Amino acid sequence: MQQLPRDPKILLITSEADMSASRHGGRAKCLQRLVRMGLPLPTTVALSFSCVHAIAQGRIPDLSQIMRHFDEAPLLSVRPSSQDPDWGGPGAILNIGMTDLTHARMCDEVGEEAATSLYLRFIQSWAVHVARLDPDSFDIPDRPGPGALRAALAAYEAEAEEPFPQDITVQLCEVLRSMARAWEGTTARLLRQAKGAPADAGLGLVVQQMALGVGQGECGSGVIQFVDSQTGQPQVTGRYLSQSQGRDALKADAGAIYLTRDDRGPSFEELCPEAFERLLRMGHLCRERLREEMQIEFTLHEGKLHVLDAVRVQRSSRASVRIAVALAEDGMIPREEAVLRVEPQALSELLHRHVDPSAPRDLIVSGIAASPGAATGRIVFSANAAQASAARGEPCILVRRETTPEDIRGMHAAEGVLTIRGGITSHAAVIGRGLGLPCVVGASELTFDPKRRQVVAPGGRRLSEGDVITLDGTSGEVLAGEPAMFEAVLDGAFRRLLDWADDFRDIGVRANADTPADAQTARNFQAQGIGLCRTEHMFFEEGRIGMMREMIFAKDEAARRAVLERLLPMQRADFARLFEIMQGQPVCIRLFDPPLHEFLPSDRAGMRDLADGLAVTLSDVEARVAALTEYNPMLGMRGVRLGITVPEIYEMQARAIFEATVQASRDGEAVVPEVMIPLVSAMKEVELVKARIDAVAAQVRAHSGVEFDYRLGVMVETPRAALRAADIAQHAAFLSFGTNDLTQMTYGLSRDDAGRFMSIYVKNGVYEEDPFHSLDLDGVGELLKIGAERGRAGRPDVTLSICGEHGGSRTAIEFCRRQGFDYVSCSPFRVPVARLAAAQLALSDKGRG
Repeated sequence: MQQLPRDPKILLITSEADMSASRHGGRAKCLQRLVRMGLPLPTTVALSFSCVHAIAQGRIPDLSQIMRHFDEAPLLSVRPSSQDPDWGGPGAILNIGMTDLTHARMCDEVGEEAATSLYLRFIQSWAVHVARLDPDSFDIPDRPGPGALRAALAAYEAEAEEPFPQDITVQLCEVLRSMARAWEGTTARLLRQAKGAPADAGLGLVVQQMALGVGQGECGSGVIQFVDSQTGQPQVTGRYLSQSQGRDALKADAGAIYLTRDDRGPSFEELCPEAFERLLRMGHLCRERLREEMQIEFTLHEGKLHVLDAVRVQRSSRASVRIAVALAEDGMIPREEAVLRVEPQALSELLHRHVDPSAPRDLIVSGIAASPGAATGRIVFSANAAQASAARGEPCILVRRETTPEDIRGMHAAEGVLTIRGGITSHAAVIGRGLGLPCVVGASELTFDPKRRQVVAPGGRRLSEGDVITLDGTSGEVLAGEPAMFEAVLDGAFRRLLDWADDFRDIGVRANADTPADAQTARNFQAQGIGLCRTEHMFFEEGRIGMMREMIFAKDEAARRAVLERLLPMQRADFARLFEIMQGQPVCIRLFDPPLHEFLPSDRAGMRDLADGLAVTLSDVEARVAALTEYNPMLGMRGVRLGITVPEIYEMQARAIFEATVQASRDGEAVVPEVMIPLVSAMKEVELVKARIDAVAAQVRAHSGVEFDYRLGVMVETPRAALRAADIAQHAAFLSFGTNDLTQMTYGLSRDDAGRFMSIYVKNGVYEEDPFHSLDLDGVGELLKIGAERGRAGRPDVTLSICGEHGGSRTAIEFCRRQGFDYVSCSPFRVPVARLAAAQLALSDKGRG
């Protein structure tokens, strides 16, 4: 017989075959590794990416080049082999080669019932996935009768208007064509691009001889893995479908036999101890040689074991961390690779409770996923109601149109926050992330019905105060009821992985922390200090907001100073506690930033209560509120402008910082506080504030007799500050870029209102992503680059950082590393994610170098 020339695009998988994942796909390459390990693999042929692409274009290869490797009249399977298994691919097609003649032969070999089941399942698979016929016409009954096969063949002929193909070459040709075209279709391309695959990603195919788990003696099929998919702990799990034990080895939904011994009946370990022990050895060999936890698909035919495939074990975020650390500790992979193997987002899931993926979801509405984690509680509509609910020990969800600083007390009391308005950097989102509180914002399909104390969902569904809902802040979904949850997991593997990450990263990671509780969370997550402490949040606590309002209504400077003198001990205690928790780590304190109107009520009932509390008339309150009203308060009297026009506020805060510094230095490790001026746009602003703060520092040194240092810096959040950074840096030891406001001012776009239309903008390609969610490298990034370069020109030793909500994102960290920034600062619960992302970026750069 004449030897056919070999097609390099079609390779028999042997230990010596010239194969690679980049040309034949990950599955094909893995199968070759299994062959090299000596595992009993059926004959398998691999088709390269270029070959499959040609098939999709209508250029069918010489199929004799494939068939020459198999027995006469074989049964075959075809499986996809993409470069990355996570990119997916068309479903496998099994039992190719089943024809009337094959069925008759197999009836004698394995019995009519098993042979008929194989043929019926192939007809169903062919009809639905290859011929693209209506699936309803090809349902297979649980117990097919004697006429089921004739009926299925007749149904196919009626639907396809041609007999079922009886030539294996025709069958194989059409299967290959169908799978190749499915991969290159628009839907499949969009799906894999969403998983990170390039648009032109190739697909390989593997054609494998079927190793059927049917016949005489002990026969069956199964899958086995050696770690638990949820926890990552060593544990043999899987299933085995035994023909001899009355389970249909051809049906995946048949009653499975457990693999290991227990009290639920016979196990595979008891039925086939030798095969079970061999599988255990195979699992260890795969772990050692493939450096991964694998799931092995196998069949048993009359006691003979066949391995069909081995794939990476599917795993939860918790298991992902545990497996990577265990492989490194056992010497299977280096620590660098363990760090690179874990997605930073997986850590975020471990830090919070989350909804069991298998739990039923009664979806009410979807919004913007603003702060990860999940929480269940009864609906409340006010901060007071949230506090009352917490006092009763009843978990609650605070539901608001949008939150204001006055709602912080309620947010502390609630399990989660839901707002109808707002975007990814709205007040609720920022505070929620800081507190580690699940938060969904921008649920614009909800409407308030204030008279009935209800919110109305799409379709008229009404939710009243007291109804139980669940927020999934990771997906942005609002669910009815209380689905099953998985708890947060911060185990030894989690901490070891982050310790290794710290060995490799080359940029600092601090936390945005406004309260002692935030600071303690940051410390627990090993933040390298506080990069942003927003002091105004301290004034909204019980007992302080009243004094703030009293200060706002003071008639003159002397009266304001008198009220601020009463606030001073509270501020001093706040800062002393922060310094104590951070134990010598740097603490960057932003001076008072928001406009004063945020401390005043906006409704008439609140104004009446304020009038009673201050013993003034309602008209006086209304007049003061009106006087403080601005057309655009976020661009008005706030930040440094307030510090210059009402300097006694900054002076009180500076005194509190320095007196706390003296106290902390006496009690423990010396502290060098960082004082940050917000919303600067001109060098003269810094000069004026610096002169007053220096004077306060001198007074505290003289009064206490203790010498101390402090660093003064600027929060760069206006475009002008970035452009004039060379001048400003001459008076500032550090420049910390506040990307929330800088993005808002660069775009001329309110971050609180952007959620109303941002999805439409992104959908239409106006913006590639929401700039409040992902740092805009082209626009805002250009300002950051200019500000950094000019800042260094004005002061070569200036410290550079970002402290906006972008600070914990991989994109922002990568940008900051390239621009030579010293650190990033982010919400406490994003610190572990930032530490891992920074390490991965450093390792990736090292690998490229």
